[in-house]
Amino acid sequence: MLGFRSDTTAGNWLGRLTRATEALSGIVLAVDVVVVFLSVVFRYFLHDPVDWAEEIARALMIVLVFFGAATVLARSQHVGVDLFRDMLPSAWRPAMIQVVHWIIAGVSASLCLSSVLLLVDTWEQTTSIGLPQWLYVFPVVFGSAFMTLFGIANACNGPGRLVRATLIGCVVATLVVYGWNLVLPSHAIPHGLLLAVGFVGGLVLGVPIGFALAFAALLYFLSDPSLPMLVYSQQVMAGADHFVLLAIPFFVLAGLLMEANGMSARLIELLLRMFGRVRGGLGIISILATAFFSGVSGSKLADIAAVGGIVMPAVRRTKQDPNEAAGLLACTAVMAETIPPCINMIIMGFVANISIAGLFMAGLVPAAVLALSLAVIAVIVGKKINPDDAFDKRTALLPLIGGALVALLMVGMIGKGVTSGVATSTEVSAFAVVYALVVGGLAFRELSMASVARLFVRSASMAGSILFIVAAASSVSFALTIEQIPQMVSGWMIAFAQDYGSTMFLLLAVGIMIVFGAVLEGAPALIIFGPLLAPIAQQLGIDLLHFGTVMVIAMGLGLFAPPIGLGLFATCAITGTTVRDVARPMMKYLAVLLATLIVLVLVPAFSLWLPNRLGL
Repeated sequence: MLGFRSDTTAGNWLGRLTRATEALSGIVLAVDVVVVFLSVVFRYFLHDPVDWAEEIARALMIVLVFFGAATVLARSQHVGVDLFRDMLPSAWRPAMIQVVHWIIAGVSASLCLSSVLLLVDTWEQTTSIGLPQWLYVFPVVFGSAFMTLFGIANACNGPGRLVRATLIGCVVATLVVYGWNLVLPSHAIPHGLLLAVGFVGGLVLGVPIGFALAFAALLYFLSDPSLPMLVYSQQVMAGADHFVLLAIPFFVLAGLLMEANGMSARLIELLLRMFGRVRGGLGIISILATAFFSGVSGSKLADIAAVGGIVMPAVRRTKQDPNEAAGLLACTAVMAETIPPCINMIIMGFVANISIAGLFMAGLVPAAVLALSLAVIAVIVGKKINPDDAFDKRTALLPLIGGALVALLMVGMIGKGVTSGVATSTEVSAFAVVYALVVGGLAFRELSMASVARLFVRSASMAGSILFIVAAASSVSFALTIEQIPQMVSGWMIAFAQDYGSTMFLLLAVGIMIVFGAVLEGAPALIIFGPLLAPIAQQLGIDLLHFGTVMVIAMGLGLFAPPIGLGLFATCAITGTTVRDVARPMMKYLAVLLATLIVLVLVPAFSLWLPNRLGL
């Protein structure tokens, strides 16, 4: 639903602009898939590498990030933390929401201005293969301009008096801070304090996480006159300009295609036929299905949507407890956090400079251990069901097996591509998209051109939302580096490890990730703490593959744990349940996951056995 009113001339015009931007984002994603897929074909099959393919793919990804983020903003769908705002008196909330809109508009306008300065500065520069540098900057200019427009439209959508009052309040607060630092430079508010207040204050107000990060960095840049303003957009753009991150939208798209063409439904129905009569069979099916789909989509919420959309109706038809099923389903997402090609594993590898292929392999055995732990509890507390009651109509067995095999072949193809080293995770993800589109489409004939177009648009929006957080966090990381925060954290954590040992350091890092995984929606916690803690772990002799694996699992545990885990709220929305009702039956599964995580921390062999066997 659009964040601005659509019953006015301006609203209609903005609605058309939103749809046009969404369409462009979907087209850019499609072109990017084609470019990467063809580059792989030319390199590995025709032995004729295309030198410009990666440069073009990266340029298109910047378009995807900023235009996709603009469309998500237009529909007010960026992820934020409402918990703190909801704890305050209800009379304050309308004003706080209005302030959030003005912060978003201000951040977007500042990013637009900064990117224009960057465009002028780099106008005559070229890339390593001779492409003009403005190819990379123009998408930031136009994307941030669209975000500014949508942000102002959302801000002006409230009651007139409140809109004016909050705007004046924001302007006055800005002038007070700026004037204080200008008039009293010897008592100026420290840059680092503004960075921290901007981020924490943004979270408390309910500013979407990507914009809270960008807002904090903006305050830092504005308060330090020695930093040229163009560096702000340069750092944000740099966070999105990485070929490896293209795997995120590609795997999300592959998962959505798998769900849309019926591959997911056939696989789950086959699992129900096989395990439905076993005690706790529905729980086992949820665990297995989430594990299978994690090998395709990379997105835990996409996995939950695919599995929950099919399993939950079966739960209700067989008169099982939907709250129990929803709690287990959320915990299977934690279990599947390290099953390749998990998006958070890609992010962790990227920000902490850890081998992504190695992380993919390091996560498999821990995921299997977590799955086994959940399955034991599911069998103990579960019941037997009659699989015939789970379906409105039964699919013939041979087509069902054939459809499931097509899905399993896709999972196997991704796994083999990643482990063999033949292609990067981005290249494998492009193959997964083409496979799901062509093979799935031909096998099941359940995709139309219109539905495929909608999936590309939806994937582009999801990717824009995720990658804008990564891009914004890059500017915060730059500011933290200037403030020497990594060195300070490193010194304190190393001293802690010297006093209590490397194992206690690892347990402390896991605790930090659980807490901030709940507060920061998961991925931002990895983006912020991954680069800070990974070098310390390496100094202490902790294998980075082991470290990255347990950090991602801990982040997932926080993301899906009550009372504030955003993943749990999303799971309840997908399954038609409430957090209050799901929390109690879920606790036994969370307790088992936490105990198993501690075992994984204490026994690195679970993470390192497979990578060592494969020489990764």
